[in-house]
Amino acid sequence: MKDYKQIFKGKKITVMGLGILGRGLGYTKFLAECGAELIVTDLKTKEQLKASVEAIKNYELRIKNKNSKKIKFVLGEHRLEDFRGRDMIIKAAGVPLDSIYIEEAKKNGIPIEMDVSLFIKSAPKIKVVGVTGTRGKSMTTMLIYHILKDNLKNKQIFLGGNIRGVSTLPFLKKVKEGDVLVCELDSWQLQGFGDSKMSPNISVFTTFMPDHMNYYKNSMEKYFDDKANIFKYQNKEDIFITSKEIKNNIKSKINGHLILADKKEVKDYDFIVPGEHQKQNLSYAVAVAKEFGIPEAKIKKSVKGFKGVEGRLQLLRIYKGIKIYNDNNATTPEATIAGLEALKIPEALLMESTHKQGFWTKRNTILICGGADKNLDLNNFVKTVNKNCKAVVMLKGSGTEKLLSSKQKVACSKVVVDDLKEAVKNSLGLASRGNTILFSPAFASFGMFNNEYERNDLFIKIIKKLK
Repeated sequence: MKDYKQIFKGKKITVMGLGILGRGLGYTKFLAECGAELIVTDLKTKEQLKASVEAIKNYELRIKNKNSKKIKFVLGEHRLEDFRGRDMIIKAAGVPLDSIYIEEAKKNGIPIEMDVSLFIKSAPKIKVVGVTGTRGKSMTTMLIYHILKDNLKNKQIFLGGNIRGVSTLPFLKKVKEGDVLVCELDSWQLQGFGDSKMSPNISVFTTFMPDHMNYYKNSMEKYFDDKANIFKYQNKEDIFITSKEIKNNIKSKINGHLILADKKEVKDYDFIVPGEHQKQNLSYAVAVAKEFGIPEAKIKKSVKGFKGVEGRLQLLRIYKGIKIYNDNNATTPEATIAGLEALKIPEALLMESTHKQGFWTKRNTILICGGADKNLDLNNFVKTVNKNCKAVVMLKGSGTEKLLSSKQKVACSKVVVDDLKEAVKNSLGLASRGNTILFSPAFASFGMFNNEYERNDLFIKIIKKLK
């Protein structure tokens, strides 16, 4: 039996938050396989979690042996009794900061763990690259993974953290000493690092701006405290890569070796993804690659072969002369602003093309946005929309209502629709050859969708079906 199984065999573990994205499902299966005694509890009902519950029950049948224990489900509620007399609580991302259940576990001296940090504590000696930031963490993470995978052929490179459908803990079955984990870490996952007083060996902090203010109750300080776990517990042998802007806003001590990345350093790289902010993300990835001793010529070759990331300024299709971009993962006004700025027509091209009777115009974009409010300021968003957009098509939601009722008004043509299919239809009706349709929500997906991935998949499906 492998050592990793001994860590969890016979342990009484409460899994708090099974979810429907696959992460909770992945580590619940893994823990069952290791012989843990599991209680799985979630505020979602059995019906809402039907697919996840059935997958676990089918899995139980396949792994049934002398070590496996029957999993107990407590769904539609949490119970204080399930947070007493346990060896460990594994909580999902997004559990409230003031959760009475986590408080109960702490009161009873029960350790609180999370997927990525628990994996790192349980793994053999490996190199961990962690990436966080309000914006840019996904692109930076995927670039780092792509470059390392291309060039470090003598090591296994694992991709974990905030990656769709991926649980990091089950990597214990494959990982060996000297391997590398590249992980995207949101503020919630970094709570696990804070609880364990640990930080990655190489940490990247891309940007910091308002987000999740509904969760953090309008406290940027609390939001930053979670983010800061990415560098807070580093030692002098560790590496901390960030921008000058972020560094100047950090008041706590930086223990790791500080590297300030700058987009000017990658200006001659052949990089497919549009936008100045994406060049900054590239500069972080290049800085990480250099820490692994990869020659710049090889880094440039890998970057040239990078195809971009789904849902992040992804050019899906050119339909009847109209470019359609999927920027689904832009779930804040600031992220959508960056997308609009990245796709705007350069001033030089505007001047050069005046003879084409408005083929190129400054307001060249039809924006599809809208969704659930995250309690973020919308003033700069409205200004950018008014400067760059020909029209705005809005999906219904609390964020859309806030946008429509704000003092600063969207000045261009606008329409509110009930669903994404209707949004695409209206956008195509408003667009003409040479225009751009940008799907960049600026708000959360909840209300109309279960999660942002469901929204992403539906948009891609609708665009692919256009005739």
